[in-house]
Amino acid sequence: MFNLLCNKLNQRNLEEILISNDFIDIYKIANNIRKQYKGDYVHIRALIEFSNICKSHCYYCGLRCENNKVQRYRLSEKQILRNVEFSVKSGYKTIVLQSGEDLFWDSDKLCALIKQIKKYDIAITLSIGERSYEEYKAFKAAGADRYLLRIETTDKNLYRELHPNMSFDNRINCLYNLKSLGYETGTGCIVGLPNQSIESLAQDIMFFKDLNADMVGIGPFIPHPDTPLADADNNNFDSALKVTALTRIVLPDINIPATTAMESLKPNGRITALNSGANVVMINVTDNDYKNKYEIYPNKVCLNSINDILAAGRKISQSKGFRKDKN
Repeated sequence: MFNLLCNKLNQRNLEEILISNDFIDIYKIANNIRKQYKGDYVHIRALIEFSNICKSHCYYCGLRCENNKVQRYRLSEKQILRNVEFSVKSGYKTIVLQSGEDLFWDSDKLCALIKQIKKYDIAITLSIGERSYEEYKAFKAAGADRYLLRIETTDKNLYRELHPNMSFDNRINCLYNLKSLGYETGTGCIVGLPNQSIESLAQDIMFFKDLNADMVGIGPFIPHPDTPLADADNNNFDSALKVTALTRIVLPDINIPATTAMESLKPNGRITALNSGANVVMINVTDNDYKNKYEIYPNKVCLNSINDILAAGRKISQSKGFRKDKN
């Protein structure tokens, strides 16, 4: 039944489910599919937010370059490696290096850092924005395994409204470049953006399928007070949860994080997401002096415990958490 459902969902079906309140079992279906394909294991990713400096102007993001209220920082290689060592000692099998679009970290610097981290025999995910094909190729050769680049929205007009001086087509090209280079490629969307339609959310899910994304991160939109979208609606948890569940149904074997934004918007949000198709959790290992300065949205919850995951009856994976890993 699960496989039949996965194969049958199309753009129109997705729109009908997204707009309806009658599909109360969609979360149970997604959770059962997650259990069938991924088991009860949760993959833990150690998140290092190594720079909040960004050259981009995205209207929804607190790190946008026009926001002069942000206390900017950039970790040194030594500081990053200290976070890596802590993560390894804690038993984490994947490091996620995340930053704003900070071009101080050029190809040479990043490749040198990746090679140092790779000595610890852990998987490396990069989340540093749009780069050239040559840079992506160099990062891969240095040892990077995964790359996360969220499309945010596949509605081209909405994308242009929210991303001044950026190209929608280049974003798409970057994702397909990453796939062609052999990365486990992650993408995702923000749910609840102003002027976002049901049709575009269904289109987002179909895009994930067409890309054959290996990871998909879905987060509810949370407005930041120091951005042009400060006064936008903030009630997006349920919609983001439904998109998460539908993404699991359409792509049954991928990795889907219970995003930090879920927990920030609703108590026990990550457990709710884990029970609706998600199977990955990010643990923020960035130094405490910097965690609160990486403020894409306000009141971010920095998760640093797995106790609630264990209490919910899930198991912590001991693998590096690739898409095809059995546990």
